[in-house]
Amino acid sequence: MRGQWRWAVTWTVCAVAAAGLLLVWRRGSGSTEAVTSMTGTVTGLFGALAAWAWRGDARRRRSGEEQVAAAAEVLARLVRRQWEEEAVLRQLFDPAPLPVVWADCALPGVGDHRELVGDAVTCRADRPEELAAAFRGLARRRLVVLGPAGSGKTTFAVLLVLALLRTRGPGDPVPVLCSPASFDPERESVRDWLRRRITAEYPALADTETYGATAVDDLIAERRVVPVLDGLDELPPPGRTSVLAALDDTLPAGAPLVLTCRTDEYRKAVTDIGVLSGAAVVEPAPVRIADALALLRLATPPGARQQRWDALAGRLARHPRGPAARALSSPLMVALARAVYADDGGDPAELADARRFPTPSDVEHHLLDALVPALYGRARRRDPAGAWDPERAHGWLARLAGGLCRRGTYDLAWWQLYGWVPALAGPWRRGLVWGAVTSVVLVPSQAAGLLAPGGPARVPLPLFLSRALVVAVVLGVGGSLPARGALLRRPGVMAAVLALCGGLTATPTILLEMPASHRGLGPMYACFLVFCLWLVLLGGGLPAPPGMPSRGTPARRHRRRRLLRAATTVAVVAAISGAACSLYATALPGPSAPWPRTWWYGTVTGAGLGAGLAALGWVRSTAHADELATMASSVRADRLIALVSGAACAAVFVLPDACVHAYAGTGSVLTGIGETVSGAAAGLLDGGVVALVLALAARAWPHYTLARIMLAARGRLPWRLQTFLADAHRLGILRQVGPVHQFRHARLQHRLAEWDARLPRPRFQPEPSDSLTAAARDRNL
Repeated sequence: MRGQWRWAVTWTVCAVAAAGLLLVWRRGSGSTEAVTSMTGTVTGLFGALAAWAWRGDARRRRSGEEQVAAAAEVLARLVRRQWEEEAVLRQLFDPAPLPVVWADCALPGVGDHRELVGDAVTCRADRPEELAAAFRGLARRRLVVLGPAGSGKTTFAVLLVLALLRTRGPGDPVPVLCSPASFDPERESVRDWLRRRITAEYPALADTETYGATAVDDLIAERRVVPVLDGLDELPPPGRTSVLAALDDTLPAGAPLVLTCRTDEYRKAVTDIGVLSGAAVVEPAPVRIADALALLRLATPPGARQQRWDALAGRLARHPRGPAARALSSPLMVALARAVYADDGGDPAELADARRFPTPSDVEHHLLDALVPALYGRARRRDPAGAWDPERAHGWLARLAGGLCRRGTYDLAWWQLYGWVPALAGPWRRGLVWGAVTSVVLVPSQAAGLLAPGGPARVPLPLFLSRALVVAVVLGVGGSLPARGALLRRPGVMAAVLALCGGLTATPTILLEMPASHRGLGPMYACFLVFCLWLVLLGGGLPAPPGMPSRGTPARRHRRRRLLRAATTVAVVAAISGAACSLYATALPGPSAPWPRTWWYGTVTGAGLGAGLAALGWVRSTAHADELATMASSVRADRLIALVSGAACAAVFVLPDACVHAYAGTGSVLTGIGETVSGAAAGLLDGGVVALVLALAARAWPHYTLARIMLAARGRLPWRLQTFLADAHRLGILRQVGPVHQFRHARLQHRLAEWDARLPRPRFQPEPSDSLTAAARDRNL
């Protein structure tokens, strides 16, 4: 479909260019040289556009077997590196994994028939060979991991992924661990969602130059990927049922799959929809107190601190069914006890104080409350100058936890932070904020124009306000239109509608700015403005927060191909610009400018614009085969693309108008170029700001930056948010899945959110639909 669209654009542009050149010829001398120039122009334009259309078809060719195999190897290497680093931060192998025994679930009605599942499953989490052998021994390699909160389901999933990768042979499928929280079966299929998640977390696989256009799709279709979906219980009840049904109905019966969920939530979902076909179901045995204490002793340096565990062991031996003993039967509580006591100077024997902690819940709450102060306190003792204040860090983490709970999610996605700010959550409020930013930028530049020698005597009062109004209208309409009809979801149609809205908004001010003798050209200039806005919106994208951040970095790989593509882009844009400027010049009143001069100015201008677009295309290419998506890398990539696209769109908006005004009454080529440069420089401080803002509003980083500044100014988040989140991840309070941060455990998030609930809540309650609309908009555009 996209190939047909490219060829349709090719023929349409060539037809319009031929008609315009014919009009120029008829108004000119009608000489043979003009006919020759026209023929060469149309032929060259068709050749350049044909190459563009053909390249679009070539990009969609299926990946070869060698490309798919190479993609599988790269994916395996990236997944292993990602989760080995995460395992180090979570201290899963320091000194050793907790020896939790996993065996077939005894609950009736949650597993499939034994004939379809295979032999009974029994394995220990601290023995990787057993984990890998148990999974590969399943008849259909499908496994459901159940357990209560804090029973180590996520740890089991991470250990299983690493075990499968370390024992992986040539051609074996690659386990990929991700959260199903972003999966909505009503909007996309399982394969589409898996492809989106894999390319988002491992952007190297999106390199079509190396792996072809269908490598990820082929990996999924050929069962070379084992989806490890951690946290089905994190979805609301209807979502769990629909996701489980989608997994069972759309994936082939023999497709490998691992799914983790809390026991009660899975049992309810199975009651509504049925079991997962061919899947074995395992659950953990309670942690033995002797195993827990042995691990805690090994994690504590020898000496007096290690002997404190002996005092706790004596008390637990006297009360084997006491609150502390029951609490420490959970792997999560063992991990928290290590963080609070083994790595710090506290006395763990206090956990056995029945008067202070009469129930297991009291012990759990104490460990959850003590985790953040203990970790930040230890970091501050090691680095008093660079560490965060424990009390302030606890408050910021509580704010984050409270915001996530109010939004009903466990994923802290930086590109959705704008939804936490009332002024940025709604499209029209967001448009007014960006309009205010435009006004702030334009006021100094227009004041400098008034004070400059030879400047205008006055600037119409609504001038900079009208520019801000254009931005507000385009952003407001752009944020509201995607919900209205499938036709408006087409990028070209969307850009045209928004450009028309912006042009109509600016028309009254255009008439006020123009001298009375030239107001007859107002409609034509408005049409030209709409055309320039259309180019900006078509190149920059819909000015609304995207569902996912842009990815890509400057690449050195495939330099010859990218240079050829960049040269083609420059040639295409130069040809179109030359034809468009020549046609526009013939419509101006008075004698027409000579054909060579108009074509020269348009071609030079188009070459400059094409260079900007080529640079943007180069930046959007994935650069590194070992690139992992993290918050820092995704912010850098989106920021780079936002700045490059903003500069390119400002040039697209300014240069054509400056060129037309320069050569309309100039007889010298050099003088025309000089006037074009000076006109473009002046235009960058006026209309160029509008184009820059519209281009920036189509990326995630500007919205994130505004939201971060506004939240930090109110004291709800730190100013150095990225550094704060990175330190929290390094300390083990947060975990990272691709560019998304999550709290170490859902119970920690809820406990911190309870602390945040004691503070006054903001009046604004974020709407979860904002992120869904943004995600749908990102896929459509």
